[in-house]
Amino acid sequence: MIFRRKAKNEDAPETVDAVEETTTGETAEDGGTQDSGAEGSDTEGSGTEESSTAAAGQDTAGGPFDVTEVDPATLEAEDRIDLGALVITGLPGMELRLQVDEQSGDVQAILLVLEDSALELRAFAAPKTAGIWDEVRREIAGEATKMGGTASETEGPFGTELVLVVPVQDPEGQIFSQTSRVIGIDGPRWLLRGTVLGRAAVEPDAAPPMEQAFRNVVVVRGSEPMAPRESLALKLPAGAQPAAEEEA
Repeated sequence: MIFRRKAKNEDAPETVDAVEETTTGETAEDGGTQDSGAEGSDTEGSGTEESSTAAAGQDTAGGPFDVTEVDPATLEAEDRIDLGALVITGLPGMELRLQVDEQSGDVQAILLVLEDSALELRAFAAPKTAGIWDEVRREIAGEATKMGGTASETEGPFGTELVLVVPVQDPEGQIFSQTSRVIGIDGPRWLLRGTVLGRAAVEPDAAPPMEQAFRNVVVVRGSEPMAPRESLALKLPAGAQPAAEEEA
């Protein structure tokens, strides 16, 4: 595993063997998972509840999984990548990138890229008593509307999800519409949110690899008390070393 910055026009590697450090921008999805407005805190610390806390209609039989549902030995498999709160499984041809906050240096999100599609992964703490995806979904939809876009609910393979169409500005200053699918799964004291981007967000035939990558995720919530909606800590994979910048 290599930790490096890649040239913008560099081709993706053949396997998930590279980590690109990128910086995060504000999107409609960011508005629905901030700590503001969250009440109370999670004071229960067992972290061993069953995944039956998933909301009604959510299909989690094939994943994503809580760490308590997975044989610990399988987490050491070569195709598993430990990123702290999330353990992912690489797929052939897929590239792994980490979105890093410029100021704090904290890893905020994981981005899995396959050809012209991508899946962004973020995980948050949730109360023991109830899931938060329904509430978060409404807030994300509201943020998209404020940005001049649209949000519509649809039933997908993981239950109710959002399809967002929002205006986005590219590096050249041009405004275009970006379509994304926002998926949420309520687990035991956590929320896993996936945002499907690119071709997989608009063409059903391109979606299965991104959906499988989402199902393969294992969430390691930890037992410590956390405020609802607090981001679960992500980290660089073991042994990742920054590579020298490539000359232009």
